Amino acid sequence: MKSFVAFLLCLFVPSTVFAANNNAYKVIYDGGSLQTLKAGTEVQLIIDPDKVRIVRGKEELASIPAASITEISYGQDVHRRVGAAIGLAVISLGLGALMLLAKSKKHYIGLTWADGDKKGGVAMQM
Repeated sequence: MKSFVAFLLCLFVPSTVFAANNNAYKVIYDGGSLQTLKAGTEVQLIIDPDKVRIVRGKEELASIPAASITEISYGQDVHRRVGAAIGLAVISLGLGALMLLAKSKKHYIGLTWADGDKKGGVAMQM
């Protein structure tokens, strides 16, 4: 029985590893030239060797050839958690003061492309 279970594991574990999509990243669309998306929509950014695709569910919203990407930018937005610190200060002054030192970071990636006469760009929150 143990050898049968080991045999099944040897068959199924490698198939689940290869089924994983390691080049897909969940991002939040923040704005850009994709008319069908609203800001704040969760999409997948799939990086293939020859193109970058933006997909929502099973629908491919954009396919950008890698050779046409002209710029990739990175930025971050840092905020202090003042509202949370004030809320905690009502309950405990010490925790509120410590919370005032905490920061939240949002990371953004921008892509710009020019494919012949088609130009565009997107900003995504990672």
